[in-house]
Amino acid sequence: MSNVQLKNINKIYDGNVHAVHDFNLDIADKEFIVFVGPSGCGKSTTLRMIAGLEEITTGELYIDGVLVNNVAPKDRNIAMVFQSYALYPQMTVEQNMSYSLKLHKVPKEEIKRRVEEAARVLGLTDLLKRKPKALSGGQRQRVALGRAIVRNPKVFLMDEPLSNLDAKLRVQMRSEISRIHNDVGATTIYVTHDQVEAMTMASRIVVMSAGYVQQIGTPTEIYENPDNMFVAGFIGTPPMNFIHGVVTDDGKGLRVTEEVCIPLSDEHQKILAPWKGMKVVYGIRPEHLMKVDDPKKAVFSGEVTILELLGDVLHCYIKVNGCANTLIMKTSALNRIRKGDIVAFSPNDDFACFFDEESTNRIRLGDVKQETEK
Repeated sequence: MSNVQLKNINKIYDGNVHAVHDFNLDIADKEFIVFVGPSGCGKSTTLRMIAGLEEITTGELYIDGVLVNNVAPKDRNIAMVFQSYALYPQMTVEQNMSYSLKLHKVPKEEIKRRVEEAARVLGLTDLLKRKPKALSGGQRQRVALGRAIVRNPKVFLMDEPLSNLDAKLRVQMRSEISRIHNDVGATTIYVTHDQVEAMTMASRIVVMSAGYVQQIGTPTEIYENPDNMFVAGFIGTPPMNFIHGVVTDDGKGLRVTEEVCIPLSDEHQKILAPWKGMKVVYGIRPEHLMKVDDPKKAVFSGEVTILELLGDVLHCYIKVNGCANTLIMKTSALNRIRKGDIVAFSPNDDFACFFDEESTNRIRLGDVKQETEK
């Protein structure tokens, strides 16, 4: 079993710079956990604390039930894959992969067996005698993964390993890493700022911002049920639409402008019953805005100001009269929408969610407005 526990982990640098706040997470054996968030959110710092490359200011870190706060990195039985590959240019692929095993005085036959097995899994068998300069970026990254695999570590740590690759190769390597994880079965903690990587690879995602954990959940949970506006806006491409409005006094609608009022379903009326007359934020994803042929039956109408064609999909940026922000509708390219068109559209009410405008937290059934301390 290779489980990892982080209990109330904090990292404070000189000058009282609080980089990570009260990080708590239990990682099960063989899980693929992804830390995702913008630059400076604390995800790489957290990974480095797990690796032992950064000292933990307060809190406890356990690997397989053993407290490792004061255990040296080399004694934690972990393997780290870096963004830069960090291969020895003078060594062949085989020598790069076997180097750490030789340092640990592993028998030659065992080294040979491990390297050959890792090379087979990674598709590197025909490249073992080449040096890094003769390899492509994707091949170098596979060598870096192979160097980690041969050590049979308890935990794999990966710090933005695909960020130096081109877009097509990143897609290919995402699939490769997922396949390798399934084959090897090691507990993996992966850091990225790319939410697409997080959504396609993770068994669970940890969304971070400004040193705080915003939400932990499966990709589906994070996407469909975001806990706050940051998560809702960060996860998803294009991002979720946010529409500010006031719940009508009768609780049956959300008044956006004098002309625009979003009708609320019975379920949403129950959720917003304590919020009558108050400001809330209506969240709806671009794929849940639907083009309507009859403008009289539509909730919104506006001019298409920007159009992005992605093969079979259109991203329509629509300026709605009276709305402060442009709304994005994701629709089929078969709709033949053009820039400058006036489009009528409505939200699919089943997928709407609501947020407190002040705290930005998700409003759920039974929630009431909390007074903010002055």
